[in-house]
Parts: sequence; structure tokens; C-alpha cells
Amino acid sequence: MENGTGEPFTEESDPVPLSALQHAVYCLRQTALIHIERAWAENRFTAEGQVLHSVTDKGGSRRARGVRRVMALPLASRRLNIAGTADLVEFHRGVDGAEVPYPVEFKRGKPKLHRADEVQLCAQALCLEEMMRVSVPEGALFYAETKRRLVVPFDAELRRLTEDTVAAVADVFASGVTPPPTVLRTRCRACSLLELCRPDAVTRPVREWRARMVSRLIAEKPTS
Repeated sequence: MENGTGEPFTEESDPVPLSALQHAVYCLRQTALIHIERAWAENRFTAEGQVLHSVTDKGGSRRARGVRRVMALPLASRRLNIAGTADLVEFHRGVDGAEVPYPVEFKRGKPKLHRADEVQLCAQALCLEEMMRVSVPEGALFYAETKRRLVVPFDAELRRLTEDTVAAVADVFASGVTPPPTVLRTRCRACSLLELCRPDAVTRPVREWRARMVSRLIAEKPTS
């Protein structure tokens, strides 16, 4: 597999897909189900996402108002051992005349409370910095529902979260073990893998067992 610069990876392990990072922030178990167990299922949200990406996936490059725009650009980082494809990278002219990359990721819906989309975008920036040896200070998320760009600064906190996420995914992939669900969360309802994951079927017996143990301990507690 190439790293986006035409050179093959030399690491023993395959690179972590950029898309896996977005899945991991949302749910590390979901990441393992998709990338380890090769489980997948469609729902309305995934179908809308595929329609949204149907244009960017075609690739191509064009220039508008002095900005070079490249779609479906392959990206990779040797340092982090990650690889994937950016929906869109704009190349703006800096003050010194050199091109400064500006990644733009297309998402369905609207901005979310968690930082999954931001981590995926930041990982693209880290790849661009390594590949082009330039600083990438910010990028943008374009949401189909709002039809607006959300500017994302790549500050130290987001960079640290992104690298920590890469490390967590790499550890899960190396183990080959799918993490168990910890608790049924609200976001599980929107997951296309809900029926395959069945978090409630796993967590409910644990909660019931805990409740029985607590009741037993209360009943057996000696009275003064």
C-alpha cells in the first residue's frame, strides 16, 4: 500500500484507516466491529453519507479564485502509521507564495457534541504536514444539513486527542479483540450496527446481576 507520496509503507502492520479514527471517537467497539470483524450494515444515515460523498469520491482537481482544489486526495503519515483519502484539500497561497493545504471534510447532518469529525479532519492535517513539510493550522467540516463550513483550528488539545485515538485504535487492531460494550448510550440508537452490536443484550445482564448482588448484600447486612 502506498503512503500518498508514491512510496510504499515499510511498517510490519497495515496503516490505520483515517475513517477508523472517526469511528473510534464515536465508539471504539464500532471501530472493531467494522475493521476487525468486517461487520457492516446500512441505515438512513450511512446512505445519506454515501450520497454526499458520491461527488468527492470521483476525484479531480480544479482552480477557482486562485485556490487549487483537489478532491479524493490520498494521504498518509509514516510517523503515525495512518492512511486514507481526504474529501477535499484546498491549496491557498501563503504570504511567501507557497501553497498551504486546507483540508475540508464533508459530513451529513450537523455539528455534533462529540469530536469524532474533528479528529478525522485533524488526522488529515497531520498527514499533510508530514507529506508536504508545512504547517496546517486549520481546516473545515462542511455539514449537509446546515450547508455551512465549520472552521476547525488544529490546536494542541485536538492534536493530542487525535494521536491518542490513533494509539487506541492501533492497540485494538494489534490485539484483534473487539471491546465489549460498556453501556447502552443515546448515540447507539443512530448506529447502523446496533442489531449486530446488541449493547443492551450484553450490558443488561450485568446490570441485573449487580442489582441482585446489591439487594443480597442489603438483605444479609446485620442489624444493630
